[in-house]
Amino acid sequence: MRSPKLAALELKRFGRGRLPRAALVAVTLLPLLYGALYLWSFWDPYGRLDRIPVALVNDDEGATADGRKVAAGDEITRGLLDSKVFAWHEVDAAEARRGVEDGSYYLSLTMPADLSRRIASSSGDAPGTGALQVRTNDANNYIVGQISRTVFAEVRTAASTNASRSFLDRIFISFSDIHDATERAAKGADRLESGIGEAKKGSEDLTAGLRTAKDGSGDLADGLTRLDEGAAGLKTGSRQVADGTQELADKVGAVAGGIRPYLKDNGKAIGDSARFVADSAQAVRDDLDRLVTSAPTVAAEARRASDDVNSVYETRCEARTGETETSGTADATAGASASGTSGPGTATVPEPDPESEPDSAPGASAAPSPHAPAAPGGPTDPTGPAAPTICSSLERARNAAVSVADVAGDINSLVQDNSGDLGKLDGRLATLKRQATALAERAPHLDEDLETAVTKINTLNAGAHRVAEGAERLHTGLSDARKGSASLDTGIGDLSSGATSLDGGLFKLADGSTELAGGLNDGVDKIPDYDRRERDRRTDVMADPVRLASRSLHAAPNYGTGFAPYFIPLSLWVGAMVAYMLIQPLNRRALAAGAAAWRIALAGWLPVAAIGLLQAGALLSVLHWAIGLEFARAAGTVGFLALVTCCFTAIVQWLNARFGPAGRILVLALLMLQLTSAGGTYPVQTSPGFFAAVHPFLPMSYVVEALRRLITGGGTGPVWQACAVLAAFTAGALALTALSARRKQVWTVDRLHPELSL
Repeated sequence: MRSPKLAALELKRFGRGRLPRAALVAVTLLPLLYGALYLWSFWDPYGRLDRIPVALVNDDEGATADGRKVAAGDEITRGLLDSKVFAWHEVDAAEARRGVEDGSYYLSLTMPADLSRRIASSSGDAPGTGALQVRTNDANNYIVGQISRTVFAEVRTAASTNASRSFLDRIFISFSDIHDATERAAKGADRLESGIGEAKKGSEDLTAGLRTAKDGSGDLADGLTRLDEGAAGLKTGSRQVADGTQELADKVGAVAGGIRPYLKDNGKAIGDSARFVADSAQAVRDDLDRLVTSAPTVAAEARRASDDVNSVYETRCEARTGETETSGTADATAGASASGTSGPGTATVPEPDPESEPDSAPGASAAPSPHAPAAPGGPTDPTGPAAPTICSSLERARNAAVSVADVAGDINSLVQDNSGDLGKLDGRLATLKRQATALAERAPHLDEDLETAVTKINTLNAGAHRVAEGAERLHTGLSDARKGSASLDTGIGDLSSGATSLDGGLFKLADGSTELAGGLNDGVDKIPDYDRRERDRRTDVMADPVRLASRSLHAAPNYGTGFAPYFIPLSLWVGAMVAYMLIQPLNRRALAAGAAAWRIALAGWLPVAAIGLLQAGALLSVLHWAIGLEFARAAGTVGFLALVTCCFTAIVQWLNARFGPAGRILVLALLMLQLTSAGGTYPVQTSPGFFAAVHPFLPMSYVVEALRRLITGGGTGPVWQACAVLAAFTAGALALTALSARRKQVWTVDRLHPELSL
């Protein structure tokens, strides 16, 4: 009998009664309990988190930053209530603690009282970090605690982003403020550079001026020293003057007391006398004028008269004999001796001898007039010899004429040489006249003037005393000034040195200010100046600079879709395992009939494979139409699950055929081994090394990987690899089953009396 017919006969057994038919239906629908129910139970658990009761405690007291109210707790609370992530219950801290402890709340989230204050501190001098407090209780549910950590991490990130956005917004505003301040600083630096240039020039002038001031301060100190010495003399002199004016005042007062009555009684007489003095002074001035005018003429005439007398003498008396001449010379010498001189250029007229010239009048010239006529042969005849007496007189006359001429010349020379003194004398006479005239006019009032003079002298005396006191103070002040000038000289010397240092420092400062101005001007262009729009954009970027650009190439829409590749092969394996509990892995009729081993193997495999295809169809139908599982490659999924069913049934058949009742235990053990090493939940790399080692040698590892690509999409390489592996497992399992069937055709003692019967 052929294998398909044997398989059909095996299936017909389940149609002979209600119970077999029910068992066949139960076996067919059994994978739904594992696949559909499991996937349905946590198809989308994250979409139903709003049903989990969670305590929310807002103890935040708020804060103020930069004049603005900060209420981070209220903002977070509103955001959480609007998000509907959990079933939030706003309670106090004590209620939240009790609820988490007894299981009323799976967890609690608390905003502490200082949350806003710590967030606002980011703009102050002592920034702090705000903390959200989460309390969980794994005794209630471990998975909820894990979910909460993910959710609250997002809450913390959102809160941090909001706080950072406020903080960064102030930073960018500060950038704008810094830009404006730097721009103003750059302009100020430009002005500073200009001002330092002027200050540099001023420091040079100051240095030069202080050098001059140093010289001047030295001169000042020397001058003040001399002034101090002079002030000492002035002090002494002014005191002497004061003493003298005091004495003068005393004497004048005493004299005035005696003179005033006289002046009062004789004022008219004093006036007349003063007028006489004025008239006499005027007369002297007039005579002085005539002297100045007549002196040259008189001097010339006296010289001519002297010359005439000398000519007469020579004519009359020099013709005499040598004896007479000698006598005459002796007489002339005697006459000259008698006449004498008073000095160079000055002659004195000889007095006449009263004995030799008794008839001569005093003061009359002894020489006859050169112009008088002479009698021939007489004593005055010019042609005849003169008598000795006449010659003697002529000689005296000649000498007298010479003396007169010399005196007249001397007077003329005196007048000419002393014209300035004569002018002064004339001026003094004019002054005398003017003063005498004034005295004549004031004489009637001399007593009053004297009284006024006494008063003025008293005033002078008082002033002299004040001068003396001032001179004493001046001496004291100059002494202090002299000491101060010495200090000033030293200070100016120090200032001069400092000014030199200042000049050098300003030179460096000028260079530095140039660099500062240049740097600030360059810095203005480098400091950003953002407007509100640009500031908001940059604040958003800086507050959340790294975002998770999560883009799944083949995203699973929900949790159930992600786990379907794991639970579907689990369901099909369980379906095959239960099916072989009802159907014999090796057809007993075929074994008894001695059919070929491969026919026996196929006869035991085909009915379960058919049931497995029904199981896969039912499972896929419920998952797709009832639960909502979508397939990226629906036809490929159906075909691949048919291959999976054939593979799993072949493996379960061989285990049951080879090991008998113990094979059921091996089937269950192999299922557990595959579930733990297939990587259906966590990547196999996260499992212990044993599971990673057996992972490549188990069929379910390839089934899970291929179903992921068929359900969610992706490359089909793992699918084809899985098909090849499953085909190899199927062929190998059938071959092993055929080998087991051949062995089953030989009865042994162990088969007749098994050690363990299940």
